[in-house]
Amino acid sequence: MAGGQERILRSRIRSVQATKKITRAMELIAASRIVKAQQRVAAAVPYSEQITEVVKDLAAAGGDASRSPLLAGRDEIRRTAYVVISADRGLCGGYNAGVQRATEGEIKADVLAGKDYAVVACGRKAEGYFRFRGYQLARTFAGFSDSPTYADAKAIGQYVMEQYISGEFDSVSLVYTRFISAGSQEVVLRPLVPLDRDLAKGGDGKGTDASGAPADFEFEPDPTTILDTLLPRYVEARVYADLLTAATSEPA
Repeated sequence: MAGGQERILRSRIRSVQATKKITRAMELIAASRIVKAQQRVAAAVPYSEQITEVVKDLAAAGGDASRSPLLAGRDEIRRTAYVVISADRGLCGGYNAGVQRATEGEIKADVLAGKDYAVVACGRKAEGYFRFRGYQLARTFAGFSDSPTYADAKAIGQYVMEQYISGEFDSVSLVYTRFISAGSQEVVLRPLVPLDRDLAKGGDGKGTDASGAPADFEFEPDPTTILDTLLPRYVEARVYADLLTAATSEPA
């Protein structure tokens, strides 16, 4: 073998070995991130479950859920907003492509049906993808895909609720990747606003005391006022839970 070819092959071998070390280090980092992300998801579950129970109890205690704009659906859906949760970076296989393709499919179906749409991109990859292809971007959020906080979820939740209540959006759906296991994740399209009316059903208006026995609650102010305050928190909690499970799927 000529000396020049041998040097080229040796250089190629060193390059592949270096790449192998880098990707192995990335794998170890991703594995540690999955564990931490799963712990954050588990820590958020009790809050999400409890706020659901409180909403049901408030409705059962006399809270008028029917007057809340977040529970009032539209007679006609003219414009749907899709909150697309993606990553800020690449190198995560089909993670970004999955939510992008799912959203595109929904948008094409809306356009064929003569309906309007809007994209709320969460993550730089979703923003770049939809902006480059000329889709209607209503708002973008980025910089937190690997470690979202409740403040990030609150900003997203408040924006879509404001747009829904003002009439800019007639419906809001979340498109994200749900974590099943380290080797399995699935893209989910989940309605967010308006809230399901069944959310306010099934409560008994009572809680439990320190011993776990049933206890009657006295509400101050009235249950309807508390319910109006709590429903936006419920929307934010749902967005936060989906941001967390998406953040778990990204390193997987």
